[in-house]
Amino acid sequence: MAKEAKFQENEKSNDVRTSNITAAKGIADAVRTSLGPRGMDKMIQSATGEVTITNDGATILKQMQVLHPAAKMLVELSKAQDIEAGDGTTSVVVLAGALLAAAQRLLAKGIHASTISTSFAKAVAKAVEILTNMSIPLELTDREQLLKAASTSLNSKVVSQNSALLSPIAVDAVLRVVDPAHSHNVDLRDIKIVKKLGGTVDESELIDGLAFTQRVQAASGEAVTRVEKAKIGLIQFCLSAPKTDLENQVIVSDYSQMDRVLREERQYILNMVKQIKKAGCNVLLVQKSILRDAVNDLSLHFLAKMKIMVITEIERDEIEFICKTVGCKPIASLDHFTAERLGSAELVEEVSTGDSKIVKVTGVPANSRTVSVLVRGSNKLVIEEADRSLHDALCVIRCLVKKRALIAGGGAPEIQMSHELTEYANSLEGMDSYCIREFAQALEVIPFTLAENAGLNPISVVTELRTRHAQGEKTAGINVRKGTITNILEENVIQPLLVSISSITLASETVRAILKIDDIVATR
Repeated sequence: MAKEAKFQENEKSNDVRTSNITAAKGIADAVRTSLGPRGMDKMIQSATGEVTITNDGATILKQMQVLHPAAKMLVELSKAQDIEAGDGTTSVVVLAGALLAAAQRLLAKGIHASTISTSFAKAVAKAVEILTNMSIPLELTDREQLLKAASTSLNSKVVSQNSALLSPIAVDAVLRVVDPAHSHNVDLRDIKIVKKLGGTVDESELIDGLAFTQRVQAASGEAVTRVEKAKIGLIQFCLSAPKTDLENQVIVSDYSQMDRVLREERQYILNMVKQIKKAGCNVLLVQKSILRDAVNDLSLHFLAKMKIMVITEIERDEIEFICKTVGCKPIASLDHFTAERLGSAELVEEVSTGDSKIVKVTGVPANSRTVSVLVRGSNKLVIEEADRSLHDALCVIRCLVKKRALIAGGGAPEIQMSHELTEYANSLEGMDSYCIREFAQALEVIPFTLAENAGLNPISVVTELRTRHAQGEKTAGINVRKGTITNILEENVIQPLLVSISSITLASETVRAILKIDDIVATR
């Protein structure tokens, strides 16, 4: 009887494990075709009918409706990789799927889940050591290598044909906001990506300062569109006459009273504008207001007369970036509007971009360490994808600032790890040897998928790669453009060491967590 109960218990935990592994592998298979420079794109349609076209693993999984709890772990895994490294979000999920398949084969042989988990932990430690040994140290002053790393990331995106333009933008943006000698991280909030519909991706540019998509406000065509030696004020109050509360109303029956109301309003606004001018301000940024009009025609007329440029509808979340860039402080009331709260810039001007206009602020203080990137595109889908691709390229450069080392791409590190881990497994005894050998075999999924997506014969490609690496060619990888195996460093296909270390560490952590689960309990 006791034996029967034990058997049922084992059978139940095996069923739960199988269900978890199958669900997680389903997610990995869904994004597998998007891996690599020749990977396919996915079109995602939301419930509201909004369409997204992308091959970024994190974006695909974030928008996918996933119900199974184990499958959700893979979505979280992709999110974790996106936060840690910013790139490699597809490969980390594909790798986790292959490791789960390897674990399933080991479980079928009767090896206990805890034993597999412990062996996988040993394999990861060894894999990180192998990666570190094959990495190439990098200096942040070596701009060419940084450009190669950014291009490798962009070549697998929808906007890959624009990588020659976007790579220098990403590299220069990061180098402007960090101090190469002392920085060990990059705050990507210091790089603002401004999206403007119209034109092509080729018209995107890096602006050492600010860019506003809002137009200069003016009453009846008397706008100030260019200001040199700008003194910039950022206000959080309204330049319009105060209004009564919602419940109250003022009834004016006499036209002379009406005249007086208008005169008072005119005087009230004029006094405000005079105080702004007195402080020396000649560019005024007005925060978005939901209570009443931030500015009205009368205030715009007075401001234009005093040669003050006005930009309204500044979003609340932009305030911190603007203050950091031009060195101003937000002003909440007119009493605090003083010269020391103003920021400065050499030039603020409204420029035409195709059929629309943007406002550029350039010549900002040198200590601001912020930049803006203006991304153009012919339609919303292209702009969104260009934004995501540029973010990935920025993250790649950030990885290189964090850990200054590069490794070859094109499936070379995975095959090298597989080769060295197999040798390591042969030197061990017992269950560890079995498990680490399976782990090593699972790593081959990355070159296998790269070859498959590029339309090559994956079996012959991976076999040849194994042979080359066994002969000591550590940097032999798949050259997708030529459809052959070459020294991938000569083809400039390189990636940050941190991306690979992060992806193998996070993938194995998730796989070990899924293996340890032997029951799913629903709560009320």
